[in-house]
Amino acid sequence: MGSSSLLNEAYDLCEEGEYTLALEYYDLVLYREPNNVAALINKGVTLQNLGRMCQSVKCYDAAIAVDPKSVDALVNKGSALHTMGKYHDAVDCYNRVLKIRPRYAMAIAYKGLSLGELGLLKDAIKCFNSALKIDKKYDIALSNKALALELLKKNSKLKPNLHRV
Repeated sequence: MGSSSLLNEAYDLCEEGEYTLALEYYDLVLYREPNNVAALINKGVTLQNLGRMCQSVKCYDAAIAVDPKSVDALVNKGSALHTMGKYHDAVDCYNRVLKIRPRYAMAIAYKGLSLGELGLLKDAIKCFNSALKIDKKYDIALSNKALALELLKKNSKLKPNLHRV
């Protein structure tokens, strides 16, 4: 069986929720082709689906080592780092993506999510607005912009206005 058919099989197994078996297929491909970027990324995604974030980041790093401009590897690495609570590192990944593809709505919105987790709600809202300029119906940007605006409103009610004269 060729690498592309093994990749297709692994993808189908993931679709069926058979992540552990899919990992074996990815490992077969990577045994034959250690620098197969698609296999490295897809293995990373599969590990992420299994909650194995550290291992997924290693796969993304391997893919990035082969192809430093792989936006898929960088976005997925950012997502895994975000899940791990490493929001600054996630933002760094998204910034790298945006240097390669400045109008990538997903990377902009995901950056907004990480900024929001850091408490930088105004910056997060700017990201969501930028993503929505590219894709008006991008659900992640729409729903999280609304949430960030609500949190910003609540925070401003909780803090006394110190600049009153």
